[in-house]
Order: sequence, then structure tokens, then C-alpha cells
Amino acid sequence: MSSFMLFLRSLLFMLLMTLATVVWAPLCFLFAPLSYNRRYYMTTRWNVFVIWAARVVCGIRHQVKGYENLPDAPVILLSKHQSAWETIFYCFTMPRPPVFVFKKELTYIPFFGWGIALLRMIPIDRSKTRDAFAQVVEQGRKRLADGQWIIMFPEGTRIPVGKKGKYKGGGARLAVETNTIVVPIAMNAGECWPRNSFIKKPGLITVSIGKPISPEGLTTAELMQQVENWIESEMRVISSPGIYTNDKLPTTLEAASPDSA
Repeated sequence: MSSFMLFLRSLLFMLLMTLATVVWAPLCFLFAPLSYNRRYYMTTRWNVFVIWAARVVCGIRHQVKGYENLPDAPVILLSKHQSAWETIFYCFTMPRPPVFVFKKELTYIPFFGWGIALLRMIPIDRSKTRDAFAQVVEQGRKRLADGQWIIMFPEGTRIPVGKKGKYKGGGARLAVETNTIVVPIAMNAGECWPRNSFIKKPGLITVSIGKPISPEGLTTAELMQQVENWIESEMRVISSPGIYTNDKLPTTLEAASPDSA
């Protein structure tokens, strides 16, 4: 496919996503009186539309491996993070409403921020690392008790395709402190929806869900190491041939993401 066609398809997709956001975000306020599960379902119809538009317009397909590994119990999902695609996709594909731990500045974004502000997410101030993690633990306990799932990206930020960020222990620490099962997730969305790129490329995104890992008897470091080993090993399996080098990011990029998330 020519670069011009990729540009046109990406432009059309961006226009559709922007239009859907402008239209749907104000409507989300009408869902506020509904029960949380119903409100969540209605709000995330935006997510369903965006993933559908990405497939129809840009040719971005997806498949999920290991869906049967998701237990019918409170869990903490720890996922690879390469693009915005997975943050949109996870919202409606999980059997229970996931709770994202994210920087609070996202709630200030017009339209988009309005929608997520109506959901029971965990916004944090990443400049206050200790206070932020205390907030994650406090709110995380409540969300898990309500039957929701916590989802975190242990590398903290979107990682370029073929690279590996520094895995931080926030998610594993939360699992140990709350005695909650962890489920690792590998995915290669960045190959089709690159970070910080306007151009979206056609292809197949694979989301691979690993088997649950119990934190019982493990330290934070031991649990995080198991998660990291599985994700990085699985990335070699699901990534396009020759694209995943597992090279570590430079220290300057690693330092850009706080340890809390």
C-alpha cells in the first residue's frame, strides 16, 4: 500500500474518531444516573466504535490468545504497552470492567477526559510518587472489593516496537499487599498503531494472555520478575519476525516514567 493511501486512511480514521469523541462524550453525562455497570457499558461503546473503525478503515485486525486464562476472581492485569490501541481495546474486551491507573492530567482533556472522569478509574499525580502509590493501594482495594479489575502497564509508558522498558514494581507491589492474582499480557499493537504516529498500518494485532500468577509466598521483586519473563518471552512469539530485539531502552527514556505505574 502506498504512503499516500496510508495517509488518507489514517486521516479518515482520525476524523471519525474525533467526531465520535465530540458526539459521545457529552452523551456520557446522560448515563451518570445509571448503575455503574450499565454506565460503563454505555460509555465504552465509544471504544467499540474506535476499534471497529480502525479495522474497517485502516485494516487493523486483532486476535486474542489465552482468553480462558482470565479467572472469575479479582485480578491485577499487567500488560505490555506500545500504543493507545490497547487502552481502548481492554475497556470492552475484559469480562469485568478494568480500572486503569493513569496520570490525572488525562482527565483535563476536553471531551475524552469527560468520559473517563465518569468511570471509576484511579488518576494519580505522578510527580508525587509515594503519595501516588498510597492512593493506588487505597483505591485499588476498593475497586477489587467491588469486583473490578486493576490494569497497569509495568513499563510505565508506551514502549517503541521491538524494545523493552524498565519494569517497575508498582503493580506487583499492589498484588502482594492485597494478595491479588496477577495476569500478564503481551501484545504487539505498536506494529499497526505506532506510538506518537499519525499513520496507522494494516495488520494483525495479537493480544496474548498468560496464566494467572499467585503472589502468595513471593516478594514484589520475585513476582515482577515472573511477569517480566513471561511477557518478554511471549513478545518474541507474537511479534513479526525480526522485529523484536528485546533491546533495553536508554536510561534517559527509562527515567521518563515514574515507578508508581
